[in-house]
Amino acid sequence: MIDLRTAFHFHQTPFTRELRPEDRFRLPFSDEAFEGLRRCVEARMSGALIAPAGTGKTVLLRCLKAALPEARFQVSYVKITDLSKRDLCREIALACDAAAAGTYNTLVRRLQERFEQTVHVDGRCPVLLLDEAQDLRLDSLAIVRLLTNFEMDSRLVLSVVLCGTLRVKALLERVDQEAVARRIYHYATLRLLSRDELLQYVTHRCTLAGAPTVPFDAGALESLFEISRGNLRAADSLALKALELAALAKIQCVGAQQILEARKELWP
Repeated sequence: MIDLRTAFHFHQTPFTRELRPEDRFRLPFSDEAFEGLRRCVEARMSGALIAPAGTGKTVLLRCLKAALPEARFQVSYVKITDLSKRDLCREIALACDAAAAGTYNTLVRRLQERFEQTVHVDGRCPVLLLDEAQDLRLDSLAIVRLLTNFEMDSRLVLSVVLCGTLRVKALLERVDQEAVARRIYHYATLRLLSRDELLQYVTHRCTLAGAPTVPFDAGALESLFEISRGNLRAADSLALKALELAALAKIQCVGAQQILEARKELWP
């Protein structure tokens, strides 16, 4: 990769995924989503974060994890794939450091025992973050109901946060998933950025990287929005690739031409 730090006076490479929780780009709607989930988990309830792809869902989960004091919470993260309910339980057991088991029923029981231990022995509240939840199979979604049912559903022990695209909402709205949906105490959402918000985002990321000025002209920023449509992941990829192209051409400020060339290289 071209040394962008030298070309544009960055202290670090901008627009990468290496973003600390405290450096996330904050807007009122994203702060509302974050605070809602934080309050939900602190109340030992379960929640859902539902938003289009590329809106910063996983970043917000990292921020949530960082905001929950380790002395009070044991947070486990699992990225969902198209797994059977038994294999998903195994992934959760691995993330939670629970004892493995061969059968599904035994896995569920051991997971519940592990969560009970976290509360009664470790003195912490267990929190399970299930990312990419749109990939959950219908039978696997029932795990949320089973894992949060303690002592005939009379105690709050485990908080689950489902995170995924709008398909999660569609899954939870199914009649046969009503029992799971009723366990979701809080629904948080994110959205794509507006034109002005994307400009603020680019400025934010360049400032974090140490740039004395934003090395994108007005035409580049307009093209960046028109192509990305406010999708953060797409904007990051376009901006980083355009910076590389400008550096190769020894151009000190990215223009619309570099954004268009970046699109061709990223998505032929």
